[in-house]
Amino acid sequence: MTYKADNRRLPLLWRTIFLLTIFVVLSQIVIYIWVGHSVKGHFEEMDAEIITHAAFNWRQRLSDLSDLEAQNPDTALTELSDPYKVNKDKHLHSSALDYDLKTVITDKQGQLLSTTPSSFAHELGDDFNLITLWQNNAQQQFVTHINDRHYRAIVIENEQALSLIALPIDVHHQYLVQFNRQLSLILFVITLLLVSIAALSVYWGFAPLATIVQKMKGINPERLDERLTVSDMPLELRPLAQSYNLMLAKLESNFDSLSRFSDNIAHELRTPLATLTTQTQVMLSKPRSLEEYTEQLHHQHDTLAQLSSLINNMLLLAKTQKGLSDSQRQPVDSEVLLTKLIDYFELIAEERDISFEKSGAFGLLLGDNSLLQRLFANLLSNAIYYAASNSVIEIQSVTTSKMATITITNQLPEPLAQKEADKLFERFYRYDKADQHQAGAGLGLSIVQAIAKAHSGTVSIRIKDEYYFEVTVELPSLR
Repeated sequence: MTYKADNRRLPLLWRTIFLLTIFVVLSQIVIYIWVGHSVKGHFEEMDAEIITHAAFNWRQRLSDLSDLEAQNPDTALTELSDPYKVNKDKHLHSSALDYDLKTVITDKQGQLLSTTPSSFAHELGDDFNLITLWQNNAQQQFVTHINDRHYRAIVIENEQALSLIALPIDVHHQYLVQFNRQLSLILFVITLLLVSIAALSVYWGFAPLATIVQKMKGINPERLDERLTVSDMPLELRPLAQSYNLMLAKLESNFDSLSRFSDNIAHELRTPLATLTTQTQVMLSKPRSLEEYTEQLHHQHDTLAQLSSLINNMLLLAKTQKGLSDSQRQPVDSEVLLTKLIDYFELIAEERDISFEKSGAFGLLLGDNSLLQRLFANLLSNAIYYAASNSVIEIQSVTTSKMATITITNQLPEPLAQKEADKLFERFYRYDKADQHQAGAGLGLSIVQAIAKAHSGTVSIRIKDEYYFEVTVELPSLR
């Protein structure tokens, strides 16, 4: 069910385009509303300014007519009936004719006195009532419909009459409708362009991933040396390409090590098995005496012991590669451990006049006692085996609150290059290949390194003055 659910998910490319499209559309809607509101507000502000200016002039004219009424009432009413007649400086607006301002004048009973222009009276309709407009919108600008046309208007009252000043705004409405259509089309085209460009950019951005996918599909043991060209990748994908190359380098190194290990182990097992087979065939070829059978069984026992040691070492390597569990990490007294091992190896060392010198602060190590015993036993055994006669094996320790550094140094009978010493950690590698009597299988230092890594520690080899072989082990400590 989980697999099917994962297959129903959209590809990353389409999910990115989908989310980007939603964002762009929402942004365009906000822009559309904001621009439309701004343009509409601008027209309303401009219309309100024209009406305000016309209303101011009309009130000024009414004030002048009030003075005239005191002298001649009939003349005042006549003047009132023609808004453009009296003083040319008292027009409703400096561009009244351009704006097509219209006026309606009635008496207090609603009887129509005059309109400007005069033809506007035919557009008012039978249901037009200036008194009702005055009651609903006294001294306030409002929008009304007269003969299916939109007007912004204001009603002004004086002692004799009511005056309506109206500004046609149909042109603005038509402009806004056309503007909204064009703006919608422009935003739609911009949205398509942005989404298309984004889709193309995302596609190009993800294109290098296809290269990585093809490289991954082509991975096999014969092509582990192939690498991605990091400089050809976008900056965002370069860390991924570098990590991929690093992974391949590790795989190549591990695969080579595994191949060498397989070859070496086959070789190491083939020799004793071939010896056992040959010895058995020789013994079965003809009857033998009891002494010959006994001697041959001793040889076979030695060969089997060698095989058993080899298998045990391989199992130990496999065990340490998994690391240590928390229950295996216990305090181990390094001084007690090394003292016991020195006491054990002293009898072997005395045969070649080799002695031990121990110095420094030995503290508590955190790890598995049996594995640490095997680690230092291998190091001391190698030190004795390769040390020059009549020499001293030095064991020094420096312990801090977190790590303990233990160094074992022995003098070599012959000079050794650092390059050769670095190979000693390889499994089944023997430095002295000419010595056929060498009992080891070349796993001693490999086991030391594996145990150190299992304890989150390190081990290193350094050649000093070509004749001094120094092994340094760093392990977690408790102090």
